[in-house]
Amino acid sequence: MIERIAILGTGLLGTSVGVALRAAGFHGSITGWNRSPEGAQAALAMGALDSIATESLQAARESLAMPIYATLDFMEKLAPVLGSEHLVTDVGSTKRQISEAAGRLFNTPERAAFLPGHPMAGKERGGAALADAELFRGTVWLFTDDPAAQRSPHSAELVKGWREWVGAMGSKIIDLDPARHDELVAWVSHLPQFVATALSALLEEEVGDAPELKDVGGRALREMTRLGASPWSMWRDIAYTNTEAVQAVLLALEQRLAHLRENLRTPELRDEFEKANRFRKE
Repeated sequence: MIERIAILGTGLLGTSVGVALRAAGFHGSITGWNRSPEGAQAALAMGALDSIATESLQAARESLAMPIYATLDFMEKLAPVLGSEHLVTDVGSTKRQISEAAGRLFNTPERAAFLPGHPMAGKERGGAALADAELFRGTVWLFTDDPAAQRSPHSAELVKGWREWVGAMGSKIIDLDPARHDELVAWVSHLPQFVATALSALLEEEVGDAPELKDVGGRALREMTRLGASPWSMWRDIAYTNTEAVQAVLLALEQRLAHLRENLRTPELRDEFEKANRFRKE
């Protein structure tokens, strides 16, 4: 049974986990730590935490909610000081490197369990102030656990318990191989972000000073560029740790756009719209 939880990184996802756990009926203690003390105080004020840890290792128990390279760094620091009575999980957007580190540093009978995770939820802006207890409801929470992990019975029970709490927060759980995870999220998450970033940057450069731009663009413009507000700090590690998959999907899109450009006056354009319509119906 999980009785204590520590959240390392009280941004949007970390703070949302805290308030979602409370809403789902978790009555144990939740401690939080953040690089920015103001972020931890905001999470405490929202009821996501019971207390704030002054040191990250003091807080370390169950959760990492921070960028990917920071998570990898903390995994190295946590592995020697945690034992089989602990579970560590993360919410990183790419999983291959994190899963590899988990296999190297954790998941033995003597060491803490590590459960690589990725909730498919978020907002274009981060921060504890935007946390939402309903953020995970109706979403998918992906895990890339190693089925060959040799955990202690207690560690295995902690893993089972955390998966149950994820379900209680309203998420559907899907288990994936780490490489397959990174391939899929490149298509369904990373590609939309980079498309929105490119479109928003292009519009800013070409017509950004036009006072009537947002009125003329209307809802279509707002929806297509909403993700363009996402900060570089949120996406830097994703670009670095999933480079090949992101390059592949961007190249595929470039080729598709070229096909559209070359067929604006042919039946091929109609075929593209029909394919798009079928995808939206499925």
